[in-house]
Amino acid sequence: MDQAKPQGMAAYIAVTAAYWAFMLSDGALRMLVLLHFHTLGFSPVQLAYLFLLYEFMGMVTNLSAGWIAARFGLTSTLYAGLALQIVALAVLAQLNPAWGLWASVAFVMGVQGLSGVAKDLAKMSSKSAVKLLAPEGDGALFRWVAVLTGSKNAVKGVGFLLGAVLLGVLGFVASIWAMAAVLAVILIAVAAFMPTGLPRGKKSAKFKEVFSKDRNINLLSAARMFLFGARDVWFVVGIPVYFYAVLSDGTHEGNRAAFFQIGTFMAFWIIAYGAVQAWAPKLLKAKDKPLAEMNTLAATWVGLLALIPAALALAALVGGTPQAWLTLTLIAGLMVFGFVFAVNSSLHSYLILAFTQKDRVTMDVGFYYMSNAAGRLLGTLLSGLSYQLGGVPACLGTAAVMAALSFLFVRRLS
Repeated sequence: MDQAKPQGMAAYIAVTAAYWAFMLSDGALRMLVLLHFHTLGFSPVQLAYLFLLYEFMGMVTNLSAGWIAARFGLTSTLYAGLALQIVALAVLAQLNPAWGLWASVAFVMGVQGLSGVAKDLAKMSSKSAVKLLAPEGDGALFRWVAVLTGSKNAVKGVGFLLGAVLLGVLGFVASIWAMAAVLAVILIAVAAFMPTGLPRGKKSAKFKEVFSKDRNINLLSAARMFLFGARDVWFVVGIPVYFYAVLSDGTHEGNRAAFFQIGTFMAFWIIAYGAVQAWAPKLLKAKDKPLAEMNTLAATWVGLLALIPAALALAALVGGTPQAWLTLTLIAGLMVFGFVFAVNSSLHSYLILAFTQKDRVTMDVGFYYMSNAAGRLLGTLLSGLSYQLGGVPACLGTAAVMAALSFLFVRRLS
């Protein structure tokens, strides 16, 4: 046992490093695609279309990835995720503006779908590894998952800023190739130095076992779907497009400045969100709290979350057209939303691992993150649609409704 622990920690560090590398490229790619195609004249709904297949394939992937990992091992799915992201980047670099609007939309949707498969293979592998590698007792599981999730989101935030900066400095295609090259080097390094500590899989694993019969896991999965829908309904299209309308004067230099400012805000939001996630176990004093009390905390925090976008929607409705005081109010309010959302997300990430058993962790985590992807898909679709129909107030009002639905499911956890 004494020798197993260092190997487990080394495997955890290697998995975390691989996940960091992936999320850096994922954040940068999202910002590159969003800002590049917005400058080409895509409407909010068309921008949302670009990410729909990404989220849909995340649902499909999570449903099957848990079974694949149970059968072939977690390292297999982790490496496959990194490799597919490299392929997706290389394919995206072939985009030709001469193809026309809808051909470009279809092409980018397809590439984003491949990237969605890659993201959720890597995500499911990393989150499942925590359950298997974390030491027993003393709140270690909550701490380990909080550090992994929080640091991942901080890295993704840096990726948002990186994508905006690369677009302004190198342009779209050169940025894509640079990211693919760096990710390829990281994949080779991780594969070469990955220590033992992760299970190799069981050939007897059945696909039908992916669907959980545990009431708590199903309720938490539904709550997770609406929780992430509440974020993405404003995060994916609405707020970036709104800020672009406020910040850009339409010139090339104005566009570059707007890219940097939007990327900086999105990056800072994600980095701060990740930091709060990692801090959540200390904030909640969760070390000695029983599981029932953690359920109560989850209901309290998501109830609080629903109030924030409702208040911001009202402010945006009163404010009308973009103006300085409204922009500052939205920035401050969304930072508060990010703080409360981060605590919710960290609690959920702990609860799913606490509810599941080690012998089916990849399947339960895969099913749970399928619901996560379903929430992002719903939020992405509604982000473009609600912004086009009702602007920022509609985005934020929809977010409030989705957070309230998450609360209804969380409060039923036993």
